[in-house]
Amino acid sequence: MLLLLAGLLASCAAPRAVLEDAILEGHGVWRSRGHGWLLTVTPEGMRLHHQTAAGCYPDPASPARLKERFGVQEPGPSEDSRDFLAAPGETRYRFDRVAALPPDCDSPRVWSALELFDVFRATFAEHYAYFPERGPDWLARLDAQRPHVTPGMEGPALFTLFADALRSLNDAHVELLADAASSETLKYEPRATGTFAILEQAAIVTGRPAREVHRDWMRAYRDGILQSVLRGQGNFVANQRVFWGFAAPRVGYLNVLTLGGFAAAAEGNAPTPAQELAALEPVLDEALTAFAEADSVILDVSNNRGGHDVIARAIAERFTDRPRTAYSKWARGAKDVPLQRFILQPSSRPSFHGPVHVVTSDVTVSAGEVLTLAMHALPQVVQVGTPTRGAFSDVLVKPLPNGWTVHLSNEHYTDTGGRNFEAKGLPPQHPLDVFHAGKDLWKAHANAIRALADSLAHRAPASPLP
Repeated sequence: MLLLLAGLLASCAAPRAVLEDAILEGHGVWRSRGHGWLLTVTPEGMRLHHQTAAGCYPDPASPARLKERFGVQEPGPSEDSRDFLAAPGETRYRFDRVAALPPDCDSPRVWSALELFDVFRATFAEHYAYFPERGPDWLARLDAQRPHVTPGMEGPALFTLFADALRSLNDAHVELLADAASSETLKYEPRATGTFAILEQAAIVTGRPAREVHRDWMRAYRDGILQSVLRGQGNFVANQRVFWGFAAPRVGYLNVLTLGGFAAAAEGNAPTPAQELAALEPVLDEALTAFAEADSVILDVSNNRGGHDVIARAIAERFTDRPRTAYSKWARGAKDVPLQRFILQPSSRPSFHGPVHVVTSDVTVSAGEVLTLAMHALPQVVQVGTPTRGAFSDVLVKPLPNGWTVHLSNEHYTDTGGRNFEAKGLPPQHPLDVFHAGKDLWKAHANAIRALADSLAHRAPASPLP
């Protein structure tokens, strides 16, 4: 999603009046290229509508929330086009000025089950980017369900129909959320795959709840790092999201579990990316200062569940010695919008420019994969492990007119060679079975990292991994 650290912090520090003046410059109604948005900008604030072939309806987000998403404007290629973004250097969304909202966008109405089905179908048909890879006949199979939808179909039955259809995509960024009143009874659970499927099977075999088994596995993962990998001399910090220490003599070890969650929420509001970075940077300073005399570093994202791309890039910038293109991206349906390139800039803070081994697995997902992709741009980096999950795209959030919400993948991320790893995952240069080696799922990770660290400790400093 986002930008260079300096630009982000500068944007967050900009006076409120400057941002408000910038918003007023773009007053009027704007249609996005891709994304299906109609953005209205007035002196009173912003409003957002969603438009599909099946209808137009308002977004429930508040003006304050919309300002967080679209509060910065940059000129487009003409006077009647403009880029809206959260902060300089983050994902830009190109909009074109239109005369007015379509007349049906604000018309009060009750949407029938059949109309909701058509909006759901249109949303995916117009914005989902990965049917060829994940469901080439998905729309046809969904269309086959339409005759079973009646105008008065009850909510639970319609929710189940949607959930069953989405589950078949096997996309970690696809979700279906019920409205607050129905969230306890209407739930969408994606199909478990890979390591998670093994954990689910272990729960079935032992007769225990799956969540309990998963918690035990995560506890074993944590204890294995602290006791076996770091030999009781490590650090577990940043709101218990980061491990660091030495895994072997002159072999630094940095494990990042998420790319967010480092800062505590204030008054119920989630921390901004800038606040998250402010909490993480001192931790990275301390770790990378300690690694100054290391011959190599292991960056372990084998259990990274994602977060903010801007944090992924900030971490990668601690390992680059000069500006390098990290990756590019563009959105499905964003006609005549050039792809957006994201550049890593060398950090002025403590850094490490020696050999780095990035450890990944099928659990590595979303911004964790973006971090891995960015690290691939650095010549001293080797990826070790198993392929990542294959869910790079930012989540496009689409509320439905009845209060439900769907999330979907609508972006293409490519490396510096133009390759897209969505649905396939980013493959390692050197395989290492991180979680499944042997019969003990609880100790496999610590054993694999222990072996990797010990092997690095016995190599010459510049020796590549065989």
